[in-house]
Amino acid sequence: MPSVGVLLVWMIVPLAMTLWFAFQRYNMIDPTIRGFAGLSNFQDMVTDPDFWASLKNTLLLLGSVLVITVCLGTLLAVLFNQSFPGRNIARVLAISPFFIMPTVAALVWKNLLLHPIYGVVGVLAQKFGFTPIDFFAQFPLASVIAVVSWEWLPFALLILLTAVQSLDTDQLEAARMDGAGPVAQFFFITLPHLSRAISVVIMIETIFLLGVFAEILVTTNGGPGNASTNLAYLIYSRALLQFDVGAASAGGVVAIVLANIVAFFLVRTVARRLET
Repeated sequence: MPSVGVLLVWMIVPLAMTLWFAFQRYNMIDPTIRGFAGLSNFQDMVTDPDFWASLKNTLLLLGSVLVITVCLGTLLAVLFNQSFPGRNIARVLAISPFFIMPTVAALVWKNLLLHPIYGVVGVLAQKFGFTPIDFFAQFPLASVIAVVSWEWLPFALLILLTAVQSLDTDQLEAARMDGAGPVAQFFFITLPHLSRAISVVIMIETIFLLGVFAEILVTTNGGPGNASTNLAYLIYSRALLQFDVGAASAGGVVAIVLANIVAFFLVRTVARRLET
């Protein structure tokens, strides 16, 4: 009970303060701005073009990372389930990016890999006679998606590899004896077996991907303009760059509602799959 009580206070107090400030006029630069704001903070948020751009970027980031991690994770899980020299080392190397902090991963991609002058990709482009590309300036959202996908692909691989290893080999052997090729075995035996694991991966990743922040802050700062701004970064910019706590809290409430709607449908989908 004491532990549960601490956790409840830890969650409820920030939520209650967010709800309170969402209906208040509160600006940290001008302390004279005070009072009940009603729904004006929400109206300002909904009519702000940056809000709709950040919502679109959030959904694009979420959907793209889910597709990349689930598809590549499934293929790599099937590959790493096969016997080949150095398989254990390859598994460790494939899973290791998941244990790197988001800030460090973003710095590695920004400075070591994709920097147009001294990054690995830029140096290779110059050696082959191509003009280096500043990916984070020209393709900001796609670059952020690549960084986040690189971080979460090991998680999907770990879950899906465990599910592949639990597949009954007798089914594969029977299908092979009946003349089914590798492609048919994958689509009619392996993939249906992975459906539950894929649902779990999608649910867990969705909850965390809605709050992606460090990668955007380190690489693009939400720019150019609002090209890579998501809801989490928009709330940060309103609160700690523009010092408008009321607008930031209204954005936080919208983000909480969106996250709960997504989580509700995902949990129901996963529960339905687990019952079958």
